[in-house]
Amino acid sequence: MQLNITRPICFFDLETTGVNVAKDRIVEISILKVFPDGREEEFTERINPMVPIPAVTTAVHGISDADVADKPTFAERAKEIYDIIKDSDLAGFNSNRFDIPLLVEELLRSGIDFDMKNRNAIDVQNIFHKMEQRTLVAAYKFYCDKDLTNAHSASADTWATYEVLKSQLDRYDELENDMKFLGDFSTRKRNADFAGFIGYDKDDVEIFTFGKHKGKKVEEVLEKEPGYFGWIQNADFPLYTKKVLTAIKLRKLNTKG
Repeated sequence: MQLNITRPICFFDLETTGVNVAKDRIVEISILKVFPDGREEEFTERINPMVPIPAVTTAVHGISDADVADKPTFAERAKEIYDIIKDSDLAGFNSNRFDIPLLVEELLRSGIDFDMKNRNAIDVQNIFHKMEQRTLVAAYKFYCDKDLTNAHSASADTWATYEVLKSQLDRYDELENDMKFLGDFSTRKRNADFAGFIGYDKDDVEIFTFGKHKGKKVEEVLEKEPGYFGWIQNADFPLYTKKVLTAIKLRKLNTKG
């Protein structure tokens, strides 16, 4: 089954220095852009993260400091990457919890104000886990009857994810070939930020999901304890979380005005 899309969708995968969205960096990125007319374009590049790649991480994806020593930094490729994805929905495997948050962090560090509003985020892993409870290697075998022989290569994982989603649409009648539906279906829990520090209550009002103010409305906390905003801004939280918090604060100030 081919994807029913009205605008481009970018399947992408990242290899990184680790799994901390706020601290770790991209060492390889692969983007497969699929257009409504069926065209497919791939962009794959290794990135110099400007920080050491831990040996334990190299053992997973096979990329060492020497492999990226002469590669461009993310900042040097940020505009090109942004131009590829700016008009597109995004899709990946575990992308809602990791790849999208980290990509947004890297873009923000590079001075590009990227936002996920008005675009769909389709996490093929979440669809898979809801349906079958497997890993990408098993998903590729299960849905496509192929062996993923080069797992943890960004390009191989990206193409496999694309093929798995198309096969999922063929297999499950209850899945709609619609990016909005797939984005909603593959979202486990809706958050205001990507990292999950700010969520929504039953009335769609932003609440903190951590710490001493867990479950409390963000606007009310910021009004009663103004210093909490400054603490988060100066602490080791993802840039996108800080951006969302700032927007909530400004919205409240504008409402007062």
